Amino acid sequence: MTFDPETGDRREKPTRAFVLHPDIKTRGQRRDPTPALEEAVALAAALPGLEVIGAEVVRLQQVHPGHLFGTGKIAELKQRLKAEEAELVLVDGPVSPVQQRNLEKEWGVKLLDRTGLILEIFSDRARTREGVLQVEMAALSYQRTRLVRAWTHLERQRGGLGFVGGPGETQIEADRRAIDEQLARLRKQLEKVVKTRTLHRASRAKVPFPIVALVGYTNAGKSTLFNRLTGAEVMAKDMLFATLDPTMRKVELPSGQEVILSDTVGFISDLPTELVAAFRATLEEVLDADLILHVRDVAHAETEEQAEDVRTILSGIGVGEDAPLLEVWNKIDLLPPEEREGRATQAARRDDVFAVSALEGIGLDPLLAAVSARVSEPRSRDVLHLGHEDGRRRAWLFEQGIVSDETRDDDGTRLTVDWTERQKARYGRL
Repeated sequence: MTFDPETGDRREKPTRAFVLHPDIKTRGQRRDPTPALEEAVALAAALPGLEVIGAEVVRLQQVHPGHLFGTGKIAELKQRLKAEEAELVLVDGPVSPVQQRNLEKEWGVKLLDRTGLILEIFSDRARTREGVLQVEMAALSYQRTRLVRAWTHLERQRGGLGFVGGPGETQIEADRRAIDEQLARLRKQLEKVVKTRTLHRASRAKVPFPIVALVGYTNAGKSTLFNRLTGAEVMAKDMLFATLDPTMRKVELPSGQEVILSDTVGFISDLPTELVAAFRATLEEVLDADLILHVRDVAHAETEEQAEDVRTILSGIGVGEDAPLLEVWNKIDLLPPEEREGRATQAARRDDVFAVSALEGIGLDPLLAAVSARVSEPRSRDVLHLGHEDGRRRAWLFEQGIVSDETRDDDGTRLTVDWTERQKARYGRL
């Protein structure tokens, strides 16, 4: 099944898509447009049913407010799109509703901007109830701003039977009201799901295992590393946003210590603001982590820029610079021998960087030893006195496996515990 740009549904025949990356000089862009175009093509390839038939960087001195491109470039691209029999144009950047309407009219094809494309991908990939609701809300917020384009019958008045709007209400007003009502319903559903997730997080806080979160730019190899370490079968493909919903598994490190490993959604530059808000709660799982592994694709031409994008998003969700974090320089197997050796030497000089190949299993032992060392917290001994009514706290201490001695008296129970600061803090919140 494939994506139909006319209806948003799936169809049998692949949709012929042409990708354009506007290189706007007035933005003061710091990046080479070629890798940006390659990423846009990879985004298009991540949506089932699209066949990318062409891609081009369009250099602009300034943005035309009504059409994005100048009249000469629009005419030139019209001939190109007609010759290629394109059905869909993907513009790797923001396109206003007016620009989108005008370009579609000029070219006679459907058009999606970067935000619309990423929303389509997320909609296709979301699996958990929370993920689906968040994507639906983000998509509705996006659609609400584009009603001026979405309808060609805006002048038409609709009558109605009362329950869908009184006589004289314009179509756009009715559509906007319908979207607002649907958003309100989704928010209520999401509130219930979030409450459930909060309970799950609270129960996880009682688990005696440290949490290690994998973060990184999309397609950096997080899921491949996750699968290598856990033996799981999370979808790991050379594809942007192969993982959308977070996945957690228990892993036993070579030292014998057990941790919870969490694989998260991949980050990307210029993530739509609707999705930043929608997935903030999902990314906040990282805040609960005892250790963060920032997985980087060091074979990518823009690995430094991608790493900076990840740091920006982490900072945006409240992960401070002092957070416990290790950098994992992945995909060294794709580097030429000399560059691979150079990267390995660079990593060896630092105690917070590890050069690995998750695909081939190279360099994982030093990484796991470092993870073990970071999450192996010092323990202190305390004596606690619990009253008879503190059965829940007593049960939690035994669940943690930290009770070394117990004696009972008339007032309750005296327990000797050997625990970490993290466990002590969690006990204080019970």
